[in-house]
Amino acid sequence: MYRIFTILIVLLAFSYSTKAQITKHVLFLGNSYTYVNDLPIILTSLASNTGDNLIFQQNTPGGYSLQGHSTDPTSLGLIQQGNWDYMVLQEQSQKPSWPISQVMNEVYPYAKTLCDTFYSNNPCSKPLFFMTWGRKNGDSYNCPNWPPVCSYEGMDSLLNLRYRMLADSNKAYVSPVGAVWHYIIDNYSNIELYSSDESHPSLEGSYAAACTFYSLIFQKDPMGITDNYGIDPDVAQNIRFAAKLIAFDSLQKWNVGVYPIAQPNAQFQFQQLADTVYFTNLSTDAMSYLWNFDDGSTSTLENPAHYYPLVGPYNVILEVEKCGVRDTTLKVVTVAHGADGIKNIEQIKARIYPNPVTDSFVLEFENTQLVNNLSLFDIAGNKLSEIESIKSDKITMYLNRFKNGIYFIRFKINEVEYEYKVVKVKE
Repeated sequence: MYRIFTILIVLLAFSYSTKAQITKHVLFLGNSYTYVNDLPIILTSLASNTGDNLIFQQNTPGGYSLQGHSTDPTSLGLIQQGNWDYMVLQEQSQKPSWPISQVMNEVYPYAKTLCDTFYSNNPCSKPLFFMTWGRKNGDSYNCPNWPPVCSYEGMDSLLNLRYRMLADSNKAYVSPVGAVWHYIIDNYSNIELYSSDESHPSLEGSYAAACTFYSLIFQKDPMGITDNYGIDPDVAQNIRFAAKLIAFDSLQKWNVGVYPIAQPNAQFQFQQLADTVYFTNLSTDAMSYLWNFDDGSTSTLENPAHYYPLVGPYNVILEVEKCGVRDTTLKVVTVAHGADGIKNIEQIKARIYPNPVTDSFVLEFENTQLVNNLSLFDIAGNKLSEIESIKSDKITMYLNRFKNGIYFIRFKINEVEYEYKVVKVKE
């Protein structure tokens, strides 16, 4: 029995040690609250301690605001670089606690600009707002004109509220560093989170921030961290417990899972014209497409056209994907060449030129013909123009007012319907 137990312990240990490493790419945009004590470096160390990996870049000039970041070439360039899992946004330490009218004018628009830019370049990722903390004795500078910030409690409660509002309005996460600090201040009077200026973090304060970010970014219990980062072991343990209780145990409170990325929905329609089927993609929230035409061929185009050499039913499948989530839909396409009596114009010794078309094309017959219902269609089957009847051996049609793409003309001669494809291109 002893030997079996020992083997089980070894197997469990091996299983734990071979778990896939989680790597997260994080962009930090903030100011001195982020760069003092090298918060991203501390977080990197904690992640490494638990077998994970943090790759980061930062732009954190002292005193910087979200307004500054919203036009800063370095910040915008880093966002547009893409491949980020999270973008951490930290506002100037006082601004979010100001009167709501000022916050709405001086904070919210720039947070939205940064988040919109981030989403457009990182559609599978999330902004992560860095909830900061009230100053140890409040904001003495703004206190005379705005009494709510005269104390730590008043300033901190406003910061907590405003950061959660920022996160909600941008469908983002919030890292509740300020809330973790509040718990530590209330329950561990021996832990000094502030530096001597009563505003910036001490090493313990930055360690608390790193444990909080660890909980949100890796969504793991910080109690699994054994790296004390030079801090007294008992103090570090209490800080990790605070981060677990406030952040990790209440991830949904900080919007994790509350605003999921829109899932793709696969939809399409099609139209058969002569020997080719034209597919119109109606999918929503999709980033990539895979068509299976049920004849051994596929396509990754958004709106493909496919030639079927043989008649018969085909089960056409469209699979769409976004952020690792897939959806599929199937439609039966019945291909029957000439099923509607539609014939190619070569059968009546007619031709179209030039093709491709830049401005206009000529439909020319060998002999004068009475042409009825001469119509122009786009690739989706929408009728764009029609001539009810015309007798001629040469008809000119204009495409200059239409965008580039594939078009079809249809007409009847002696009750037999004909059609032909034309392609409009740039001059």
